[in-house]
Amino acid sequence: MMDFKLVDKEHDEARQGEALVIENNNAISTKKLYIESYGCQMNFADSEIVASILSETGYATTNNYQEADVVFINTCSIRDNAEQRVRNRLSQFGIEKKKNPGLVIGVLGCMAERLKAKFLEEEKLVDVVVGPDAYRDLPQLLADAGEGNKAVNVLLSREETYADINPVRLNSNGITAFISIMRGCDNMCSFCVVPFTRGRERSRDPHSIIKEAELLFEQGYREVTLLGQNVDSYKWGEGEDHVNFAGLLEKTALIHPDLRVRFSTSHPKDITDEVLYTIAKYENICNYIHLPVQSGNNRILELMNRTYTREWYMNRIDAIRRIIPGCAISSDIIAGFCSETEEEHQDTLSMMDYARYNFAYTFSYSERPGTLAARKLKDDVPEEVKSRRLAEIFKKQQEDSHKCLLEFVGKSVKVLIEGYSKKSDKEYRGRNDQNAMVVFPISDKVKPGDYVYVNIEKCTSATLIGTIVNN
Repeated sequence: MMDFKLVDKEHDEARQGEALVIENNNAISTKKLYIESYGCQMNFADSEIVASILSETGYATTNNYQEADVVFINTCSIRDNAEQRVRNRLSQFGIEKKKNPGLVIGVLGCMAERLKAKFLEEEKLVDVVVGPDAYRDLPQLLADAGEGNKAVNVLLSREETYADINPVRLNSNGITAFISIMRGCDNMCSFCVVPFTRGRERSRDPHSIIKEAELLFEQGYREVTLLGQNVDSYKWGEGEDHVNFAGLLEKTALIHPDLRVRFSTSHPKDITDEVLYTIAKYENICNYIHLPVQSGNNRILELMNRTYTREWYMNRIDAIRRIIPGCAISSDIIAGFCSETEEEHQDTLSMMDYARYNFAYTFSYSERPGTLAARKLKDDVPEEVKSRRLAEIFKKQQEDSHKCLLEFVGKSVKVLIEGYSKKSDKEYRGRNDQNAMVVFPISDKVKPGDYVYVNIEKCTSATLIGTIVNN
């Protein structure tokens, strides 16, 4: 099984397996917590909620699992390779547990419900298994595990949004932050486990979202990303109190012109013109939309239960181009879904030609237990065919991504400085409005958190390179 993820390697927000650390630990903390997170941005945001909950009971985070009292892996069940990485990591932690029998090892998140029996009883890899809606129970579950009991809570909720919890920012640069606006998903895509691992869709109180964003801005943060499995289906209240996603975007943008707003992810069936006009109206809402297509063929889209057609998706691309000229668009694409023919694969390539994606997350199909596709469809495309089709998709996206970056050469772009370049402490890095990474020499007149204009002189396949112009 292969997967390609065509993104800027200097700003890969899916930081698989990174140890997450609280920036300012509580000096009176006596217990150490180590967290690794895998998968989507939602998992990283959830890890910040976990750290916040446990910090109230005396836990500080550490980046060294060998000195930890508790080790958590926040898991992802979307891809088979993520699952394998988690299993391998648990085996490594198990070696440490033999040296330190008091160490508590736990699995959080999407993998918890489906594999709780194997992790706890059969393979005996962990002491605690907690689903994404049960993090408030962690203090009691850890107490149970400390007494030698297996601790499990994987119950899903129709109400839990953690709206009252102020997340502890982990590995924060102090400039950018995630805000979870909703949880769960009602879109029963046949290949996806999210509705089974994260439950039904429910939106968070807009007042708590805006309050969190305001607090972040006061603390010096200059960019927030609104997160959800399907952000454009956000809805809260009724009548005059009703707030949809366009309304929430506007409320967030109005906090301050210097607070840049991003969001992820949009479902093509729900991306409305109202949302697009709201993006166009406010300069501080980034001109960037992640709009997963998955396939360019109508029969495959129907098998995937995506609830839109090729023509509908192309209409949404046209609307984005018309209402937000210059808007960057990214996508998710699956190669080799059940029964996909060569002609249907070509439809996906032609869709890429039409959409001209700035970048894309691309994968070959892997069957996930419990999904509709696993129950009803045969995973009958040979692995070598999947790999070849995926390579063709990846190659085309590499070419398209480079062409998109070349369009910035010779132009001046507005960049939010996020910190030093990972390759040199003599260069700053940040992203422009379209989510492209920009690298440029440092200046003593600006600092991280400032906005600057950068004249783009050249680019690599993933990064824009330039110099600051007179701001």
